[in-house]
Amino acid sequence: MTTPEESPAERRAESQAESPAEPTGTPEPPAGPGAPDDGAARPAGAPLTGEQRAAAVAALAKAIGAINANDIVAPPRPRDTDLSAADETATDESATGESTGDAASADRSSADGSSADASTADETAEQLSDVPGGAAVGGPADAPSERPVRRPSAPAARSDVPLDDAQRKAALAAVGEVLAVGGAPAELAPAALAEFGEGAAEQLREDPWAVLSLPGVRPEHADGFAKTLLGPGARPDDPRRSRALVAWLLEQAALHGHSAQEIGEVAEGLRARHVPDPEGALQAALEDGRVMPFQEELPLPPGSHDEDEEPPVRTMLALERLALAEESLGEGLVRLLSTFAPGEDGEGAGEGHEEEEHEDAGSAEGGVPAQAGPAAWEAAAAAAPRSAQELVRAVAGSGLVLHTGGEAARAEPVALLHAAAGLGLRVRAVAWTGQGRDALAALLPEGSPAAGRIGTLNDLLYGADVPRAVDGTLALDVLVVLDAPLLDVETAATLLEALADGARLVLSGDPGGLWSAGPGRFFGDLLAARACPVVASRTPDFGPIGELVSGVGVGELQPVDAPDKEVVILTAQDGGEAVHRAVQLLTDSIPRALSVPSEQTVLLTPGHGGPAGTRALNAAAKARLNPGPGRFGGFDPGDRVVHSPALGVNLPGRVLDGDASGLHVELADGGRITLTPAQAGKLRHGWAVTAHQAVGRRWPAVVVVLPPEASGQLTRQWVYSAFGRAERHLSVVHAAGPALAQAVAERPARDRTTRLRTVLTDQ
Repeated sequence: MTTPEESPAERRAESQAESPAEPTGTPEPPAGPGAPDDGAARPAGAPLTGEQRAAAVAALAKAIGAINANDIVAPPRPRDTDLSAADETATDESATGESTGDAASADRSSADGSSADASTADETAEQLSDVPGGAAVGGPADAPSERPVRRPSAPAARSDVPLDDAQRKAALAAVGEVLAVGGAPAELAPAALAEFGEGAAEQLREDPWAVLSLPGVRPEHADGFAKTLLGPGARPDDPRRSRALVAWLLEQAALHGHSAQEIGEVAEGLRARHVPDPEGALQAALEDGRVMPFQEELPLPPGSHDEDEEPPVRTMLALERLALAEESLGEGLVRLLSTFAPGEDGEGAGEGHEEEEHEDAGSAEGGVPAQAGPAAWEAAAAAAPRSAQELVRAVAGSGLVLHTGGEAARAEPVALLHAAAGLGLRVRAVAWTGQGRDALAALLPEGSPAAGRIGTLNDLLYGADVPRAVDGTLALDVLVVLDAPLLDVETAATLLEALADGARLVLSGDPGGLWSAGPGRFFGDLLAARACPVVASRTPDFGPIGELVSGVGVGELQPVDAPDKEVVILTAQDGGEAVHRAVQLLTDSIPRALSVPSEQTVLLTPGHGGPAGTRALNAAAKARLNPGPGRFGGFDPGDRVVHSPALGVNLPGRVLDGDASGLHVELADGGRITLTPAQAGKLRHGWAVTAHQAVGRRWPAVVVVLPPEASGQLTRQWVYSAFGRAERHLSVVHAAGPALAQAVAERPARDRTTRLRTVLTDQ
């Protein structure tokens, strides 16, 4: 089955083939729910009623109040605390091709009739295999307004001193021995060492379920590993198992884009994994700080007029790193708004900073140079193009501004950048990709003072040549961030922490496109919170492609007049025919009829697997365009590839050659890299990519392939993003039947559970 961005089951199968990363011991299912329970007995196989489950969750929520007061109490235990085999909701993932292990996400999705955000989940899962466990984004010790119910306890002390070669070799050998005893592959040893440090072997012996935090490991594998190490002592009600499962369920939710989950959904996920006492397991996880709880007030029911009536409350759970990131975001945004000063008009105000781009910003009084006043900004706005004047005026009066619009509207932030640089301010604009950076730079007027001040977000946050003040903050007065919807909460928090007090931040993006590959909905939550000025561009995307994409954005899929074949729709009966037509367009029809070479055309499809996924399309394209034996780990010189070094980062390129040092790749954005064998093992061919791999980029010609297997997974958001990647020509190979129009009209996007909007509202 082809699902958006490949189903988790498909990705795990591929990972096993390319780089085994899962315990190989035969896992045994947890003991059935008929196992002895310390609670009151009930008839075997009797499921919990809805009232009983609601009562259990309510009791736990009440206990969280006690945790907040540092008065830990055990909630009353319901009479029925486990599920029978008849209530087991997990299904055979290898048969369905869909992830059912994330019961919490699945239950949430079923409420609105949609499945989990499989597209983002798969891109995320795929790219996380390249990335070690993300560091938590820490916030200040004291945050205003809403606080988590309880701060987690500090993690166990761990040496930050790097291991020398001998120590690392010994630690790898020790952890490898423990993994081997438990039936897990030796390939997990480096990940375990990175996750747990030098004491990884001892930690896995003491807590075998800790293996669940390693890449590719699922609960059934962790249960088998624990049973091998502990023997009869491995029980489904083991507190170590429960705590590991709570964290795993929240990690699975994060792969689907959620930064938090309702406590009831997590409890249901634990029940699906045969945890006899889900409420007790949740309280134990809260006490040791693996997750952070929050209580949020809900609106009073309609018709309620009693001022003394207590509003309903829901309890949310979040991984510590995501909870702290959203809190840090809220604090950072409020800080920018509260420390903003509009500047004063006067002789010399706002001048003389052109030469300070690489100088220490802390030299001015208070660390902030003199700012241009209202009159100077008004003059700059009047001189700007009419479409950008509203944006310039909004930035003149606020430290945080949101800007929305399509591709043509990107000229407006560029006009703002030019105007601000003309005022002598230290300015910079960043895009998500190198191609986006170059496209923005091309929009600047000749001789603009903003020339050379456009880069990528990665360069801004981690580049050595970006000027910073003595306190580590960016030496900028105005920062314009394009492609802002692609920021996940952790990246956004890192960005906000890098900005100095009094700086102006402009976040620009198209709210109709795909969200971030990582968890959260940063840009969407900011728009919904209405915490700052929002400038909606009135600049339309012209031409047949722009007309088609604009219609999709408002839920309409209408025919467009394309006299020069800018838009072509082709039908196909099945996935095999769709592949044939798509490759014919790529290799023959588009180059011959439109003079667009194959190198400037990309195939887009919802998923990696299935008869018309990226793997099938790339195999067919390679056979036509660059046949070869794949002598460098499946690749040949001349192959188009996509390298994904980090979450949400996808770099197209072309294979040059390979040798003992690795695979040499020339990147489309410029530069060359050499990939080690391990890195090359995760490389993909790049004639066909997914929509998530294509975000932040455009091609002269795009062929969108819609196979019938993905019809139930299409959304308006996906179609909008895929169609919008085309500059001159768009072909749609359509085998999804009426599902395409239904998705555009009825399924805007996969929802995400986040807390940022609540954090901002309360602050």
